[in-house]
Amino acid sequence: MIDFIHSEIQFFILCLTTFFTLINPVGIAPILLVMTERFSKEEKINIAWKGSLTAFITLIIFSILGSVIFNIFGITIEAFQIMGGIIFFRSGFRMSEAKIGRSRTTPMEREESQESDDLAITPIGIPLIAGPGAITASMLLSSQTPQLYSYATLGVSIFLVLTVVYLILRNGGLLMKALGYTGMRVIQRLMGLVLMVIAVQFVINGVMSILSPLFSPSL
Repeated sequence: MIDFIHSEIQFFILCLTTFFTLINPVGIAPILLVMTERFSKEEKINIAWKGSLTAFITLIIFSILGSVIFNIFGITIEAFQIMGGIIFFRSGFRMSEAKIGRSRTTPMEREESQESDDLAITPIGIPLIAGPGAITASMLLSSQTPQLYSYATLGVSIFLVLTVVYLILRNGGLLMKALGYTGMRVIQRLMGLVLMVIAVQFVINGVMSILSPLFSPSL
């Protein structure tokens, strides 16, 4: 019994630290807040909920069926990284260039307000929160479960980390009030640049992973 508790605690700490590090709720918080800044409080709460829920479902599915899904469709982690990079770059470019008003008065802003559900699913849910790293981790950790019921431990750790993400998104208005309108505009452009750099790095990692076997010395 003692060995069981010890092994489960170790596995729980491993899962929790791994997902918290890869998802990095504190690090992505400014990006998430800026991406949802143009929406109303109710819409932000809805985006926070759906984005976190999307990421949770995605990580749970891949922790159980990840390798099967990838094999069936012939998908690789490298392809997922490149796809995520493209989505990131598009979102980052819009963040760095767009000038969003205080209220939705233009047709584009009204159209964007209707796309909050799409924004919550992608790019916020996938791949900003549930990115290639987190998905890979869910697949690897599921293969290292000490016991069958350790899947519950894995699920709880994913749930706890995404709860933190949800709370950050839900309460982002407090940070926005502290920064003010001008501060949010500055952070919007800075985070747009950061997001584009992350996007480029995602693509580089995916391409390098594909090309590295070609340049490895044969044994």
